Amino acid sequence: MRIAVTGSIATDQLMTFPARFVDQLMPDKLDKIALSFLVDSLVIRRGGVGANIAFGLGCLGLRPLLIGTAGQSDFADYRAWLDRHGVDTSGVRESASHHTARYIGTTDVDMNQIASFYAGAMTEDSQIDLSDLAGQVELVLIGATDPDAMLAFTKQCIQNRIPFAADTSWQLALLDGEQVRTLLTGADYLFCNEYEAKLTEHKTGWSSADLNDRVGCRVTTLGSQGARIDRAGHDPILVPGVRDARPKEPTGAGDAFRAGFLAAISWGLSLERAAQLGNFVAVHAIETTGTQEYTLEPGPLASRFATNYGKRAAAEIARNFI
Repeated sequence: MRIAVTGSIATDQLMTFPARFVDQLMPDKLDKIALSFLVDSLVIRRGGVGANIAFGLGCLGLRPLLIGTAGQSDFADYRAWLDRHGVDTSGVRESASHHTARYIGTTDVDMNQIASFYAGAMTEDSQIDLSDLAGQVELVLIGATDPDAMLAFTKQCIQNRIPFAADTSWQLALLDGEQVRTLLTGADYLFCNEYEAKLTEHKTGWSSADLNDRVGCRVTTLGSQGARIDRAGHDPILVPGVRDARPKEPTGAGDAFRAGFLAAISWGLSLERAAQLGNFVAVHAIETTGTQEYTLEPGPLASRFATNYGKRAAAEIARNFI
C-alpha cells in the first residue's frame, strides 16, 4: 500500500532557562517588556507533523511519499536524513524565498515556556496539487499545515477519488466549524486525541454518532490508556496501552501512533492490530527525546509486543516487519 503524507516540515530549537520567568517580570511594566534570557542549553531537533509520520513509516519498512514545502537554503541535511530512513522526499518542494518552518522555544525550571513558530516555507503548501497522485497512491494522510493547503488537499482528494485520512491536529484550534466539517467529511480515517475529539464535536456541531456516519473509521488516542476505534454500525474497539512504557518526553507520540497504525493497515492487518502497533511506535517516541530519534528493530519489537498483546499478535507484526 503506497501512502502519501502531507503536513508540516519543521526544525525545533529548544532551549532551557535555569531560573524562573516569573521572577524576571515586573507587574507594573508588562506593557513595556524588554527581556533577554541567558539559556544554558540548546538542542536542535527535526520535526513537523508530516515529516514525523513519514519518518515512522519509513522506519517500519514502508516507502512513504512526503509532500510539503521546505526552505531551499536549509533543507539539504534534513532531506538526507529522511532519505536515509526510508522516506521518499521527491514530493517536497523547496522555497527560494522562505526558510523551513521553525519552532523556537525556551523552557524555565517551572516548565513554563515562551516560544515562537515561524511558518516560513509551510505557507506555500497551498501551491501543491495532489491531482497527479490519483492511481499512484492508495491513501493520502492530510496532516496539519497551512489551513488553505489542508482544505485544498481535501478537495483534490475528493475530486480525484483518492482515499484520504484527516488529521487536523494542532490546527484544529484555528479552524472554524465549516472548515472542520469540510476536512472530515468523506475521510477514510479520522485521527484525534481525546481533547481534539471533543473539540471536533463542539466545532462541527456533530455528535459522536454523526461523526461516525461521516468518516469511515474514527481513531482516538487515549494517552497511556491506548486507543479507541469507532465505526458506524460496529461496537467500539478498545485497545489498551503498552504496560511497560517508560516515558521520557511526550512530543511526537501522536505522529508516531499514526505511523504505526497506517503501517499495519498497509500490511492488511486488522484495526485492532493497527492500534496496537500505533501504541508501540508511540511508546518508542516517548521513550526518547526528539520526535525522530527512536529506532525500531524487528526482534526486540516483536518480543515486547508479545509481552503486551500476545504471541499471535506479535507473529502477525513480525511477518510484515522484517
